[in-house]
Amino acid sequence: MTSPLDLDALRTAIENIDEEILDALRRRMDLADDVARSKLATAAPFRDQRREDLLLRRIRTRAAEHGLDPHEVERFWRLVIDMSVARQQALVTRLDTTPLRVGYPGVEGSYSHLAARRRYTGRAGGVLLTGFDHSRDLVEALRRGEMDLALLPIENTTAGSMNETYDLLAEGGVVITAELVSQVDHRLLGLPGAKLEGLREVISHPQALAQCEAFLREKLPWARAVPDADTGGAAQKVRERNDATVAAIASETAAQRFGLEVLARELQPEFDYTRFVEVGREATPLAPGVPCKTSLLMVLEHKPGTLGEMLQRLTLRGVNLSKLESRPIPGSPWQYRFYVDVEGHAASAPLTAALEDIRPLTSFLRVLGTYGRAEGSHG
Repeated sequence: MTSPLDLDALRTAIENIDEEILDALRRRMDLADDVARSKLATAAPFRDQRREDLLLRRIRTRAAEHGLDPHEVERFWRLVIDMSVARQQALVTRLDTTPLRVGYPGVEGSYSHLAARRRYTGRAGGVLLTGFDHSRDLVEALRRGEMDLALLPIENTTAGSMNETYDLLAEGGVVITAELVSQVDHRLLGLPGAKLEGLREVISHPQALAQCEAFLREKLPWARAVPDADTGGAAQKVRERNDATVAAIASETAAQRFGLEVLARELQPEFDYTRFVEVGREATPLAPGVPCKTSLLMVLEHKPGTLGEMLQRLTLRGVNLSKLESRPIPGSPWQYRFYVDVEGHAASAPLTAALEDIRPLTSFLRVLGTYGRAEGSHG
């Protein structure tokens, strides 16, 4: 029998048990792949809340029978369930025979469509790209399980943040699984034969209009800027209206798609990029060593100095903050929620400790997702 004072032997015994736990966890994740294939074959949802509740109830009972804290064991088991669902969701993106259903806001030729093509073209199992008139419709379809992923624009280096995307993330039910940075290259599109001096109206997404504000002010001060749902849709409207006094700011692909002529190039600053986030219903695993970032949503306690204290606690834990965005809370005048991007994985020791440090300063705190950092993204 091992002596109570033989610390090295005790540690070795614990490490051996840890190996057994890891091996059992690997076998459980392997079974999760089989479960995912079965669910795909039977069109069953990846998440069954009733079954999860029954499982956790059984786990709590068994934990007590083993002399363990039922609440702590349940917390651990919830993490195991989340890992299993994430593994199942990730299988969909790996299978060669299952088309991935990806939605984007806008029509064919919009920048969101071009970004989706860039990200998913070449996937062995194929991709079904679907455009939606509004980002809200897309996210609701994702929540219902009609889409596997959504690609949403979230910020631009010239025009700033897309507030609608931030607000949709705040509503819950989805997580950020990846990001993509795409260079914006706007064109002014009109009917064949249209002239700059004859234009009276320029249609585009509000962000595109903001990105090209200097061009419109200097070159077309007499033309009225008209916001539209997306850039590709604006190009489509120019074609449908068949009016030579109307132009759109959109991509060259949109010009080809709708039979329009490029009236002007170089409408925005030379280095203009849009950041997109890929959104899913569940988190997906990240390979070891992948540079990643974590997006957080928090509501701070309404006390003087709370924001500064939160930032200081992140700094003391060595957590690098790459973005801080505030948005009004609907129905709560002069109250704000904060979107924070930090470097690192939410499950890493520094970030886990930092989140525990700042939690007392918040009335609400949620991880919006941990994902691989895109090349060229800030932070």
